[in-house]
Amino acid sequence: MNETLLVLNTGSSSLKFQIFKERDLTVLMSGKVTGIGDTPEMRAKLPNGRETRTSLPADTDHDRALSAVMNLIRDHDHAWRTAAVVHRVVHGGQDFAEPVVVTPEVMRRLEALIPLAPLHQPHNLAGITASARLASGAPDIACFDTAFHAGHDKLARSFALPQDMRDKGIRRYGFHGLSYEWISQVLARDHPDLHAGRVVIGHLGNGASLCALKAGVSVDTTMSMTALDGIPMGTRSGSMDPGAILYMLHDLDLGVETVQDILYERSGLKGLSGLTNDVEALLQSEDPQATFALEYFALKAAQYAAMMAVSMGGIDAVVFTGGIGEHAAPVREAILARLRFLGDFKVVVIPTNEERMMAMHAKKLLRSAA
Repeated sequence: MNETLLVLNTGSSSLKFQIFKERDLTVLMSGKVTGIGDTPEMRAKLPNGRETRTSLPADTDHDRALSAVMNLIRDHDHAWRTAAVVHRVVHGGQDFAEPVVVTPEVMRRLEALIPLAPLHQPHNLAGITASARLASGAPDIACFDTAFHAGHDKLARSFALPQDMRDKGIRRYGFHGLSYEWISQVLARDHPDLHAGRVVIGHLGNGASLCALKAGVSVDTTMSMTALDGIPMGTRSGSMDPGAILYMLHDLDLGVETVQDILYERSGLKGLSGLTNDVEALLQSEDPQATFALEYFALKAAQYAAMMAVSMGGIDAVVFTGGIGEHAAPVREAILARLRFLGDFKVVVIPTNEERMMAMHAKKLLRSAA
């Protein structure tokens, strides 16, 4: 009987999974369901190395997607016993600075954070609810995207608000922490000189942020209380004048839900280009608005990278990761061209691996509880 860890990374329209052998974290099986709510499809790499691709019913939701994943796993079970189901949870708030075994009380506290991550938290928690039913008997472990930034000092985590507002948890948290933590570990292993120095990491994808990594520790990041802040993203606005939001609410009378939809779903590269949030399509497009959107993204990413350098007192390297960071070389070059005035620094591209980072956390947690 092989003890395994089932790692789930639930997004708004996707569900990624990997099965790790607990003993040495060998990947036994992996895959993802994409197009949830539109044209759902499941792709997987089976234990024998064969790859499969299956269309799922149009009404597939996250619960049915996870059910399809569990059925696929059972069909190819090689005497596996699930030691834990490990979940990525975007927001841990002030309470959760490290992975935890999910209990009803933990779920209640995580549900209270849904307003701070409305695009992600509900789906993360739905995955936990579904797995508790479909993989009964195995504990659920939550790993938090905010945890890697939990050690930020007061200067980095505070807003310039009255104390009573800050006491209510209105502060900077930061996200993409599992990705940044993975990059920190890879740097320690493969580039120890950089790991000991000052590194700006760009996790650039449909969700995008930057992190200031000093001696392997996060000291600042561009996202803050929610995953809406910082640099522009695929469909999210990034930072903007709070007064503009008040204007939309009070003077344009758009309503909270409409403004939320604008900021989360209709802005960023999609809003700037008027076309799409697909960077590959924008790079291939001859539309001047596509060029404008990409130049805007590169400018803001470079400006915030310089801000991260200020937080560390300099810069020794820039690391790119995430879908855009790893694969869109013209975007990387456009960002770097705007940073050359900072002097010489190394540039490294490192694929992220949030799922493996989660498996490492779960293994440590299970062994500490044994």
